[in-house]
Amino acid sequence: MRQTGAFHSPSHLSQAIAAALSLALPLCALPAIAADVSTASSVAEQSPETATLQAVTVTATRREESLQKVPVAVTVLDGEQLERDNRNGVSSIAQQVPALNFRTGASNKDTSLFMRGVGTISTSPGVEPTVATVVDGVVYARPGQATLDLLDLERIEVLRGPQGTLFGKNASAGVLNIISKAPTTETHGYIDQSYYSGNESRTRFGIGGSLIPDTLKASVTTLFGTYDGNVHNKTNGQEVNGYNHKGARGKLEFTPNEDVKLTVIGDYMQSRDDTPNGVISQSLTPAFANALSPVHASNDNRDLVSDYRSHVDDINKGLSAQLDWNLGDYTLTSITAWRGWNNTQWQDGDRLANVSAAFPATEDKGDLDFNQYSQELRLASPKGQFLEYVGGLYYMHGKDDETYRRTLTTPTATNTGVADYSTTSDSYAVFGESPLNFTSAFRGIAGLRWTHDDLEYDHRRVSTSATTVSGIQPGTSSSGSVDEDGWSGRLGVQYDLSDSVMAYLTYSRGYKGPAYNVFFNMQPRDTAALKPETSNNWELGIKASSWNDRLTTNVAVFHSEYSNYQANFFDSVAGQVVTRLINAGSVSTEGVEADYALQATRNLKFSGAIAYTKARIDQFSCPTGAAASCDVNGKTLPYAPDWKSYVRADYTIPLNNGLDIELGTDYSWQSEVQYDISQNPDTRQGAYGLWNASAAVADYSNGWRVAVLAKNLTDKSYSPLLASGSGYIYRAVPRDDERYFGVQVRKDF
Repeated sequence: MRQTGAFHSPSHLSQAIAAALSLALPLCALPAIAADVSTASSVAEQSPETATLQAVTVTATRREESLQKVPVAVTVLDGEQLERDNRNGVSSIAQQVPALNFRTGASNKDTSLFMRGVGTISTSPGVEPTVATVVDGVVYARPGQATLDLLDLERIEVLRGPQGTLFGKNASAGVLNIISKAPTTETHGYIDQSYYSGNESRTRFGIGGSLIPDTLKASVTTLFGTYDGNVHNKTNGQEVNGYNHKGARGKLEFTPNEDVKLTVIGDYMQSRDDTPNGVISQSLTPAFANALSPVHASNDNRDLVSDYRSHVDDINKGLSAQLDWNLGDYTLTSITAWRGWNNTQWQDGDRLANVSAAFPATEDKGDLDFNQYSQELRLASPKGQFLEYVGGLYYMHGKDDETYRRTLTTPTATNTGVADYSTTSDSYAVFGESPLNFTSAFRGIAGLRWTHDDLEYDHRRVSTSATTVSGIQPGTSSSGSVDEDGWSGRLGVQYDLSDSVMAYLTYSRGYKGPAYNVFFNMQPRDTAALKPETSNNWELGIKASSWNDRLTTNVAVFHSEYSNYQANFFDSVAGQVVTRLINAGSVSTEGVEADYALQATRNLKFSGAIAYTKARIDQFSCPTGAAASCDVNGKTLPYAPDWKSYVRADYTIPLNNGLDIELGTDYSWQSEVQYDISQNPDTRQGAYGLWNASAAVADYSNGWRVAVLAKNLTDKSYSPLLASGSGYIYRAVPRDDERYFGVQVRKDF
């Protein structure tokens, strides 16, 4: 695809709107149908003549509504299909959602989500994520909490654009709304065993059903997963970049009468990942190339030399209780939740095995202890009236305590720095959103949220050296606090052009609270609070269904402007280049997105999505002491390819003996992406595509399925992260950096 695109300035938004209308409006003349755009390949029981897509229900407006009727750009991913595709966490779904991108890291603490090209890269506990993650109604305060295996998954709703009115305090760019499966009335269990190349094994077991008929249901799911890894450490011969995960998730659903339902959810996940702190992809100096020997740097390098094993131990756990109480025609919902997160990471900062005067050894260890408590109250009015609404109150308290130790070893000395720091945050909000039913076909949308944030930090660092040494600043201490009020909301109109075509136009304002750049080498210049990040977004969407319930096509055109954008930029600290969190200025993102699903025949389904996103820096605020060029105005935002697409085909062959043959294939592609906001030419990943396929035999009447799958059939190496070090470029190595195969066996009982 050419990357010239239709957008060269914000004024071209009108051209994009016209293009989207010309694409979607012809669908109005097609036969009226119901709708869905689920990526799952299931079809309701029906005759071949009446094969249609299954309707999809979402909770994007905190009510259950048809996906085709909700005035929000949403992509829905089916949980069972994700498990079949070996997509087991948030990071792996980015290939299926063109508007979503993911920044990986040596620890899940260092990860970030990007929506429509906008996200926050920071390890500071004093900053919120730009893209909110909500699991069963509970907002996760830190992005690293949401990157582990997702158990018992029903679906993921990817809401694009600001969603701060209804989804917590930090949804200025979008929301991942994750819903787990509800317990079933009938007793049901399953065991699922998978094996993949590279000695990867995953075992899932689940069981659920009624404990007290019509009153109490329960379910529990467990996971055990191991993987040796696909990176070879030539220093000791070990394989790294693998994992060892185990966890469980349980649900209790108590319905003492038809008006009250109490759902209690508990989950626990223990993980050990040995993701390396970067694999060298390019040596920028002959000296570093010699120090790296016998490893040869290259774009597809999967070897390293390390004498300090980078790995992370992580425990993620939580408990929540949701009460849904019908008060006549109204519904009162209360969600009370606690989450705990313990993370210890060890990282080889120098990425070498030998100590020398030119390349001293740097070893880091960080301990994190985080707890959050949240309470949400919502009241939903009855449907079918002129004024419908969802309104409520929200509170979250977060407390983070961290210790980070750095040891610097040269041929003549060893120096150590230790920093202890903590943050405490409290967020209060009042919110509400109302559809206004002017007629049966024409509706207004009005929503508003007021948020008050209190944030404070404390930081203390000691060092064995009274002067600066490489990577370690002298001892210092500081503390601070800030409080801010913010407004977010949504206004719009929604019109049913026909029974099968709906259009909407909305304006949304996003808000992300104040921040502190709290990290190991924090200095006096980092003590000032960052201003809140705000966004203004216009979106025009059309959702159309046609061909007798067999085709859905959803198109969204958007333009967003962000002020006081919170981003990392390069700084020089103690002789090392590090990233520093700043208010980077103003940025904008605009583009066109399209999702489709086609039930071509009863047994053949096509689905996919495509997005053009122009995410650019409008006016960059260069920080004092910057260690990189600030000439970035007009340049692309990091982790924001201009083009991204996903296509999928699923075909089922029913046999006369009751067996089904299931064939599936998918292909994802994206254009060139820049990973560095300073526009380093060495941190660009070229365009690439990934092709996957699977084949399965199933007998659903007897409850079993056996599948084989192939990932990255063309054996394409790519990097989901490229970053610069002192004399080199390093990359992250994804699980599917090379072709691999697997077999899955499932038995239901």
